[in-house]
Amino acid sequence: MNLVYLVPFVALLGFVYIFFRSSWIMKQSEGEPKMKHISQLIANGAMAFLKAEYRVLAIFIVITAALLGGLSLTDANSSPLIMLAFVVGAVFSGTAGFIGMRVATRANVRTAQAARSSLSKALDISFAGGSVMGTGVVSLGILGLSLLFLLFNFLFNQGNTDADMMRVLNVLTGFSLGAESIALFARVGGGIYTKAADVGADLAGKVVAGIPEDDPRNPAVIADNVGDNVGDVAGMGADLFGSYVSTVLATMVLGVLVKAGTNDTGFAAVILPLLIAAVGTIFSMVSFFAVKVKEGGNPQGALNRGNVLAIILTAIASYFIITNVLPAECHEYKKMADGTLTEMHTYPSINIFYSVLIGLIVGGLISFITEFYCAMGRRPVMSIVRQSLSSPATNIIGGISVGMESTALPAIVLASGIIGSFLVGGLYGVAMAAAGMMATTGIQLAIDAFGPIADNAGGIAEMSGLPKEVRKNTDVLDAVGNTTAAIGKGFAIASAALTALALFAAFMEITGLQALDISNPWVLGGLLVGGMIPYLFSSLAISSVGRAANSMVLEVQRQFREIKGLLEGKEGVEADYAQCITISTQAAIREMMAPGLLAIFVPTFVGFVFGPEVLGGVLTGVLISGVLLAMFQSNAGGAWDNAKKSFEAGVKIGNDTYYKGSDVHKNSVVGDTVGDPFKDTSGPSMNILIKLTCIVALIIAPYIAKLHPVNHSQNLPVKPVIEQVEKG
Repeated sequence: MNLVYLVPFVALLGFVYIFFRSSWIMKQSEGEPKMKHISQLIANGAMAFLKAEYRVLAIFIVITAALLGGLSLTDANSSPLIMLAFVVGAVFSGTAGFIGMRVATRANVRTAQAARSSLSKALDISFAGGSVMGTGVVSLGILGLSLLFLLFNFLFNQGNTDADMMRVLNVLTGFSLGAESIALFARVGGGIYTKAADVGADLAGKVVAGIPEDDPRNPAVIADNVGDNVGDVAGMGADLFGSYVSTVLATMVLGVLVKAGTNDTGFAAVILPLLIAAVGTIFSMVSFFAVKVKEGGNPQGALNRGNVLAIILTAIASYFIITNVLPAECHEYKKMADGTLTEMHTYPSINIFYSVLIGLIVGGLISFITEFYCAMGRRPVMSIVRQSLSSPATNIIGGISVGMESTALPAIVLASGIIGSFLVGGLYGVAMAAAGMMATTGIQLAIDAFGPIADNAGGIAEMSGLPKEVRKNTDVLDAVGNTTAAIGKGFAIASAALTALALFAAFMEITGLQALDISNPWVLGGLLVGGMIPYLFSSLAISSVGRAANSMVLEVQRQFREIKGLLEGKEGVEADYAQCITISTQAAIREMMAPGLLAIFVPTFVGFVFGPEVLGGVLTGVLISGVLLAMFQSNAGGAWDNAKKSFEAGVKIGNDTYYKGSDVHKNSVVGDTVGDPFKDTSGPSMNILIKLTCIVALIIAPYIAKLHPVNHSQNLPVKPVIEQVEKG
């Protein structure tokens, strides 16, 4: 247990890195006054949105904290301190997004200036901005978890019993609920904002008016660049903060009943995921310095090199931590209805290391598969490029086909990872596989976050009228950023599946569920309802983007019509950027509530009204449907985007070469606008939906277990039932 005291110091080391790296970024040149002015407009718009969003979320935090406090008074195993955990989780989640957005809005203009002289320098600055965000997220995560764990352990674990430790973790679950709740609203709200502006700007600018992307004549262009920050940076930061915290916490819960024997009163398996997360944070920071590219080199290769190095170093360190912290032989128990422990699995501690390796391998394979389906020049994207030659309709058909196909290999890899980690390490092994996958979140998020910074840099270069060579450099980084963004989303979705399984196992442990009988019509009904939830959630998110984008298009057309000389580019005539920012902000704040509340209301209602079995069916349906739908939407959107960028870079098909501005390029723009809400609003929000429903279920589990006791005579696993029949 003493090793946990080292974890906050790792977080402090992360904050030291953030300070020095941010200082280095601020020392870089911002370029010309016009570049500074545009960058400031973007920063002001992003801050205005965050302030408006956080004011609304503050009300949600207060109300939810009060409800949690009242609910905790009805159960002796809980505590009103769950309110503290919830508020800290919510605040840390918002802070994680804020840190990323703050540095991104300062790194974008400096990346644009660096791109005037060197692609290598532009990558250095944009990736440095991403690394600050990645380090901030994981440092806040391990700091909050470790400090609250130590506090609650001091207050509630005086008897050093399993029941005391479960009470500690039950209260700590509030931290995860706060993190995931804010992450969902931030992801959905930011996604609606960014795609309303992006789709509106593309349709009104590139398709209708025939002007380039990021042209300063387009009134929606500043809102579009603001959206890159509030959606792809602040939203993603809160998103992966929630994923990170949920994964570690779920593993800690399952670790309570992993011991050297029934007389073991230690909790080595509980603290292990915190230690793995800490070493992953250290080696992510070490690997940041491996991301370098020579002039004319491949930025994607440099990013992959840093990622692989972090994975290898974390795997090596995990071996020594696991074999020295865990007992030589681990026994995984299950608490039965009468309070006795039944041994479920026995394995040497090295098997948990194998589970972590499986998690790291699964994460790497998911990244590789996602890159294949979304990267420029690969078969899936080129198939969409070729189908764009005839019409927007065939482009859209091609993107849907690629998105659907892209679910097959990841599903097989995930299934293999789940089964493999279970065979070597039981349910705790599955959870540790997820913890291993999330251990390198720092560099994964850095790779993801550099993309929006490069995208913003390209926008600033275009609006400032910088030479075409500058935009060429930023476009190279932007195209790589599209692929890394898709990889990041695939990584988050895969981790959500493993984490949700661990959370679901903990839910079954607390409620006393032995198994789910899908021949039971109540359970099957719950399964169908759960499978429907991701589709309803996506519908709400996508329709919100559609309504807001329509308002944006009408506003852009109004300005083109009413502001004389704007579309012609007359000197001294400037678009009303503020009005477009206001449209996106108001739409995002207004529309984010319904999808967010759906994830909280459904498991609460089903649990209290129908009980654990039906809720178990709902959770299973949400998991299966949500994972596949998220993969489909994220990969289809990423492939559509890079098909469009293939034309913008110039792509040869047969004997002809097609470029930006051609009719074929316009076909691909339509497909890209269809994919925008897929990949940046509903798709990436799905992993939060999956985990949040499980966390809500876990928090209410003690209460619904008392309200709806499980009938164990009807809830036995198949094998014991058969054995009882054979015995007469």
